[in-house]
Amino acid sequence: MSSVTTSTSSAAPRRAMLTDPGYQAFVILRVGFTVAPILFGLDKFANLLVDWPAYLAPWIDDLVPGSAQAAMYAVGAIEIVAGLAVALAPRFGGWLVAGWLAGIIVNLLTIPGHYDIALRDFGLLLGAVALARLAQRYHAEPRP
Repeated sequence: MSSVTTSTSSAAPRRAMLTDPGYQAFVILRVGFTVAPILFGLDKFANLLVDWPAYLAPWIDDLVPGSAQAAMYAVGAIEIVAGLAVALAPRFGGWLVAGWLAGIIVNLLTIPGHYDIALRDFGLLLGAVALARLAQRYHAEPRP
């Protein structure tokens, strides 16, 4: 006579993790920093939300080859890659997004009238750093 046993040993830790506020914060930040960069990156090609080239500092426009819109295409591609990096490797992707936001902040601080957006992006940078730190705990490599 054989009996079928159902193992609930893996369900209990998973359930406990889902109720952990730190893990919930990690998931919220991971989803947000995956979706937002990808959507904003895609919009660099369509300019539906805003006229993105207007957010490129003139001195940066002078440095990069081509037009400001061409620069926004490169920016969009980088943002899409950053969002995918957060989805696949949040420990790395969080720092990548934080670094990218630091560059955006420098750009915005050199354009008069964009200081409010730079401040908002500083808050996003802090969120990206928090994501990277939370990923260190909740998305660590499995240890033997």
